[in-house]
Amino acid sequence: MDSTIITVIAAIVALLIGIIAGKIIFNKNTAKLVEDAEAQAERIIKDGQTQAETLKEKKLLEAKEKFLQLKSEHEKDVFQRTQKLTEAENRTKQKEKELSDKTQLAQKQVQEYDVKKQNLDRQLEVVSKKQEELGKQHEEHIKKLEKVANLKAEDAKKELIEAITNEAKTDAMAHVQEIVEEAKLKAGKEAKRIIIQTIQRTAAETAIENAITVFNLESDDIKGQIIGREGRNIRALEAATGVDLVVDDTPEAIILSSFDPLRREIARLSLQRLVQDGRMHPARIEEVVEKTRKQIEEQVMEIGERTVIELGVHGLHKELVRMVGRMRFRSSYGQNLLMHSRETANLCAIMAAELGLNPKLAKRAGLLHDIGKVPDEETELSHALLGAKLAEKYGEHPSVVNAIGAHHDEMEMQYIISPIIQACDAISGARPGARREIMQSFIQRIKDLETLAMGYAGVEKAYAIQAGRELRVMVEAEKVTDSESEKLSFEIADKIQKEMQYPGQIKVTVIREKRAVNIAR
Repeated sequence: MDSTIITVIAAIVALLIGIIAGKIIFNKNTAKLVEDAEAQAERIIKDGQTQAETLKEKKLLEAKEKFLQLKSEHEKDVFQRTQKLTEAENRTKQKEKELSDKTQLAQKQVQEYDVKKQNLDRQLEVVSKKQEELGKQHEEHIKKLEKVANLKAEDAKKELIEAITNEAKTDAMAHVQEIVEEAKLKAGKEAKRIIIQTIQRTAAETAIENAITVFNLESDDIKGQIIGREGRNIRALEAATGVDLVVDDTPEAIILSSFDPLRREIARLSLQRLVQDGRMHPARIEEVVEKTRKQIEEQVMEIGERTVIELGVHGLHKELVRMVGRMRFRSSYGQNLLMHSRETANLCAIMAAELGLNPKLAKRAGLLHDIGKVPDEETELSHALLGAKLAEKYGEHPSVVNAIGAHHDEMEMQYIISPIIQACDAISGARPGARREIMQSFIQRIKDLETLAMGYAGVEKAYAIQAGRELRVMVEAEKVTDSESEKLSFEIADKIQKEMQYPGQIKVTVIREKRAVNIAR
């Protein structure tokens, strides 16, 4: 028991001793830490003061540099402004000096003018006095003459003027009559010389295109392929092109017959492609014919461009160029229209040059004088008036427009080149073998046949074939029934019989074809 108490007491005493000792040690450490913190704070304050002084000096230096820079710029600006003001002041002084010199000069000139005016006034007074004296002397002289001749001066003057006038009129009339007679004689000779020389200097072709084209074959075996099973290929070709294909015993040849050269050319090229390709059936035929039509349109443009380049006609509108190309596939009274227009253009240029006129303008009018014969759409206007309208539409010179419209006396001639175009057109058409009236009337009859058929509702295409002995009319299956087809055939035949004149008879065939096409995918 006693030992336990002693042990407790000893533990308490030891604990107290430890607490006291720890407190003493803590107080010592705390004091040391405080001293260290105070020393570090002093160091930080000193460093801060040092950095602040450095920064302050740096900023002061920067401010001084900025001030010096601004000051320099300001001084430079002030100097420039001062220099400009000085220059402006110098210019003002110079102008003032010039103005002062001009003023002095003007004053001097005014003084000289005053002196000259005074001299002139004195001279005019002298002249006036002399005129008065001369007038008095003239009057005295006239009075003396009147006394001698017993005739007043006015009457004498009138008689003299009348006598001289009558004599001059008589001489002038005789002279004018001589000039007129001589001019008529010379004009007739000169006109004949110009026309003959113009004709001789133009070498023109007089070949006339026929209404058929011969298509040559490598062998007669191809004829069967062209005809097709039960004639379906040849019917498809005729329906698509409007050309009559004559397959006879002629060896290695097929005849393409049509009044329209353009159709014959399309049929010839299409047949050539089909024969080379080897595939020939109705659908393929229609496809090739359509492609050929587009190719012909490009060819027409190329022909027109080549023609205007060869003739030296520049600045022509592209539509007029296309119409010039279309002339290649048209004829005028059996004469190729493009050859006729080229010939007329050359004749016009030569004649205009002989007469001292503009040959380029005359050549332009000569080339375009028949463009009214190749319109895109049929109209009721004559080809001369239609051609003038087209030329005016596409910006041609008024003299060219007037020459086109007046070359058949359907418009009044307003320019000197108009009668030249009319004369050259007649010269070109009057060449031996140039034209055939019978061919033209035949072509016109064929065109009238097709136009008559196209006037009925539901008609899609109409082609006159067999030299006009047969009219094939293609109708739209959706608009015309089978029974209506028979009625349409009868009506067209009856109208042809009543309204047209033709030799022999004309067969009217109305074709109605219904196609059902589907695609398997």
